Amino acid sequence: MTNAEPRAPRTVVPIETSLLIAEAFDQAQVTELRHSVTSCAHASGLSGQRLDDFVLAVNELITNAVRHGGGQGSLRLWHRPGRLVCEVADHGRGISAQRLDDRRRPAPDTAGGWGLWLARELSDSMEVETGEAGTTVRISATVDPSTPATTD
Repeated sequence: MTNAEPRAPRTVVPIETSLLIAEAFDQAQVTELRHSVTSCAHASGLSGQRLDDFVLAVNELITNAVRHGGGQGSLRLWHRPGRLVCEVADHGRGISAQRLDDRRRPAPDTAGGWGLWLARELSDSMEVETGEAGTTVRISATVDPSTPATTD
């Protein structure tokens, strides 16, 4: 036993047959990963503006992980009945409570600070766990329950 402080707890979602993507990434994989998310989200029942919004939200999260979370991260995308869920995690220094609590739209001339706001606005739900060991953001979108999820 050591006196080292325990690592911050991470949310763990069981890997199920509905897991569509589980991939580590860095800057070089951002575009390819975005295309994979688009394909899986479409196959899971998102289309039109809902699909575009969800993919943009995911893109903001993976871009934030690269820019602010140590240059790399991991993404998991899975389908639950009636819901598509995406989780992006990084090992950066975390997000300040002030930043997380600020739900206002950034000023139009602001060069940065849009990522979390956009992800929150463009998804049906967003949860954030953050600390010195990194940040995990989970977003979801409601999908048409009559559209079967595919795991191809």
